Amino acid sequence: MKKLYRSRADRKIAGICGGLGEYLGVDPVLIRFLFVLVCILTGVAPMILVYLAGWLIIPESHE
Repeated sequence: MKKLYRSRADRKIAGICGGLGEYLGVDPVLIRFLFVLVCILTGVAPMILVYLAGWLIIPESHE
């Protein structure tokens, strides 16, 4: 069973998008692009709160 971890190798800020990319098997750049797009469409504050929550909840990779 795969587990979601924040990436240590592919991180820009906290490794959330890199970890999601590894978990889903897609390029983390696509995850980052979608995050920015949703951030623009919904307003910045909700997505920042989601990102901060992920930073607190998702554990960092051991690798």
